[in-house]
Amino acid sequence: MKVTFARRSLTTAIAGATSTVLALGAINAQAARTVTLGHTLSDSSHYSVGADAFEETLERLSGGEFEVVEHPSGSLGGERAMIEGLQIGTVDVVITSTGPLGNFVPESYVLDLPFLFKDYEQARCVLDGEIGQDLLKKMSNHNLVGLAWSENGFRHMTNSVRPVTSPSDAKGLKVRTMENKVHMEAFEQMGVHPTPMAFPEVFTALQQGTVDGQENPITVIVATKFWEVQDHLSLTGHVYSPAVVLGSPVLLDGLSEEERGWFEQAAVASAQATREEVSRLEREGVKLLRDKGMTVKTDINKAPFQEAVKPAYGIYTDQYGSEMLDRIRASDC
Repeated sequence: MKVTFARRSLTTAIAGATSTVLALGAINAQAARTVTLGHTLSDSSHYSVGADAFEETLERLSGGEFEVVEHPSGSLGGERAMIEGLQIGTVDVVITSTGPLGNFVPESYVLDLPFLFKDYEQARCVLDGEIGQDLLKKMSNHNLVGLAWSENGFRHMTNSVRPVTSPSDAKGLKVRTMENKVHMEAFEQMGVHPTPMAFPEVFTALQQGTVDGQENPITVIVATKFWEVQDHLSLTGHVYSPAVVLGSPVLLDGLSEEERGWFEQAAVASAQATREEVSRLEREGVKLLRDKGMTVKTDINKAPFQEAVKPAYGIYTDQYGSEMLDRIRASDC
């Protein structure tokens, strides 16, 4: 009887310990908080590289307290819709171009002025310095949290009508542009018909001939396989296109200082990884696009383009003043 009692006691103890372990495991599993991260590009894009870095960094710093779920390819909607989702808390983190950002944060329109930055070094220096950080802080005035400046790269024109090496070549083309009035005005000054639309709609619009062309950095042209629906690429480099990692105040304002710091570090890691991928694609992407059959024009005289888009600067300063533009021009970067 003693042996039987001992065995039963041992069995009961083991069962109890197992139940405790399972219960603790269940509690720990429930403790992981899901973070919804959205963007409009594919899961093989530079945005996705940034999303992976964000996920790895946040999960490591938080010890698994936060679990990031990436939603690529516009599965949560276009960029404008996702930014609206941040404001109401249906999306937690978004990696987005600045295309629709000016509709929410007008101060950011300055970044979309054509030929504002001469190269990557200058652009990254400005955004990582006081000017860029001030712009991120201003986003809190518009129910958004600016976490870090990421990157798309210098934008170039593609179309399926004719090669473009001057503004006169582009005249009359119907080109999908960012949903940004400063950007659109610059194209109108070149005689182009700017046609804004949500990014997930662009490939089909090009395929069906709804628009003749589009303009994006090499990174996006490669990630979206635009060579399948576009014949000509012109390396105009007309606008440096940053991206930005945005957070929802609905989530972030409820976190502790330490937890919020994890998100900020994850955003910086995301931006760095994205920039590294942009640099790689800038080196390798043009050759890939040629290999895929696109005609690539590199002999672009930018002076006529710069002259054509000058009125866009006046339109910007008339509406928003010249303070931010003057600061960028006076920067040591």
